[in-house]
Amino acid sequence: MTSAKRDKFIELAEKRVNKAIKTMRLIGNLSNKSNYEYSDELVNEIVGALERELRDLKRKFSPGKVEGHQDFTFSKRSK
Repeated sequence: MTSAKRDKFIELAEKRVNKAIKTMRLIGNLSNKSNYEYSDELVNEIVGALERELRDLKRKFSPGKVEGHQDFTFSKRSK
């Protein structure tokens, strides 16, 4: 038998993880060079931000939680 808190966790986790996966796939759509122009530097910034956030997520589920987060912006906007 499962608890109400566990059931709520599963319900919300499935919704949020599926939403995150969908969003990551949309970011992947930006790789289409016929529609977008970008540099390796910009791609590295995107991937780096996502990797940092994933590391923070893993830490939150481990003993010794991490507090705070940082929104993503490119370090410099180039044309």
